[in-house]
Amino acid sequence: MEFVSISPLTGKVLRSYTEHTPAEVEQRLQRASAEQARWAALSFPDRAALFRRLANLLRQRAQQYAELFAEEMGKLIPQGIAEVEKCAWVCDYYADNAERFLAPEPVATEFRRSYVAFQPLGCIFAIMPWNFPFWQIFRFAAPALMAGNVVVLKHAPNVTTTALALEGLFREAGFPEAVFQVLLVPVERARSVIEHPAIAAVTFTGSTQAGRTVAALAGAALKKTVLELGGSDPYIVLEDADLEQTVETCVTARLINSGQSCIAAKRFIVCERIRSAFEEAFVTAMRRQVMGAPSDRSATLGPLARRDLREKLHQQVQESLRRGARLLLGGEIPPLPGWFYPPTVVTDVHPGMPVFDEETFGPVAAIVPVRDEREAIALANASPYGLGAAVFTRDRDRGEYIARELLQAGSCFVNAYVRSDPRLPFGGIKHSGWGRELSVFGIREFVNIKTVCVA
Repeated sequence: MEFVSISPLTGKVLRSYTEHTPAEVEQRLQRASAEQARWAALSFPDRAALFRRLANLLRQRAQQYAELFAEEMGKLIPQGIAEVEKCAWVCDYYADNAERFLAPEPVATEFRRSYVAFQPLGCIFAIMPWNFPFWQIFRFAAPALMAGNVVVLKHAPNVTTTALALEGLFREAGFPEAVFQVLLVPVERARSVIEHPAIAAVTFTGSTQAGRTVAALAGAALKKTVLELGGSDPYIVLEDADLEQTVETCVTARLINSGQSCIAAKRFIVCERIRSAFEEAFVTAMRRQVMGAPSDRSATLGPLARRDLREKLHQQVQESLRRGARLLLGGEIPPLPGWFYPPTVVTDVHPGMPVFDEETFGPVAAIVPVRDEREAIALANASPYGLGAAVFTRDRDRGEYIARELLQAGSCFVNAYVRSDPRLPFGGIKHSGWGRELSVFGIREFVNIKTVCVA
């Protein structure tokens, strides 16, 4: 099988790669297994020095890597630069904090000494998506590697050039060759990797359906998993919201990465008294967005990453309209080369429509009118997903209470859009997955939390 990289802007093949043979995969897994003990034996300062060197290389080459993202998956250049710089941040963050996060924690008992120690599990198999082709990797790899694990990566096939560039970057920064390796294997062969005795744990980011499969395979092999799956993030707009600030934030939240983000705002649940004003302002702001090539600095919306993704998104919109939703903007595939989809707004959305029930991966906003706050919260939670959520209100205390106590999601924001941050745990509940990435919680996912008692 060949891995084919296709330009989302032109539809033309950029490069193709041949998958690794079973013998090549076996060799890489054996090398990873052999290297892990040596890597774990390095001191935290020694590992941190490599990550600081890696962070410096990322910052120096932010433009170069952003151009690669633009070419392979259509990300706008400024957003690609920001992604690379965020990866440098997470490298520095764990270089600075990993030793403290994993320091033994004493516990007072009847023993002479008793404490909790943290030790790496071994080799982590990562199956990652294309939409944030560096950040998805770094947000698990930085803590996992700083903890003393090693990593093998199966990246999405359409960003294979990016994956190999990342492997080369780790080597250039001075990491031992087997600490971070890419496996070019199709999805059908992931099972054999998960089951391989060299693999200690699995981390997966992607669709809920694929996550179920990974969880079942890893569970059968009794291997720890972290799953970051789909999302249909609700943004509640209460009657007293600051309209101008709310609309600006909501449009940004819907269109980051051209709407191709698990934590992009998906469902805008708007109280009736502010609905008309919100719809008018929101449509006006969405209409101002400019579709264009990722290299075009005036563009605010690039092409979607693949043709099939655009087809699915369009089907979700059309089916929702057939079920009674009303189109306010967009909704038609533009007569342009490349896999563009226009900024689209549908209203009168309710459960039973694809744009409410399913994850929409693109620049489609679903407005869900509600009578009041109580109904808004009920509909926000009426989803199998639970990744992120936000609430907009001038009453910050009320908004905080709703976010903390009432919304069912892993990350809840007030008067701001949901985002990941190295300092804060990231992950979901329900069908959005389990486990956490980032912060102290992320680095402790792939360690043995060991009790030690000395009589």
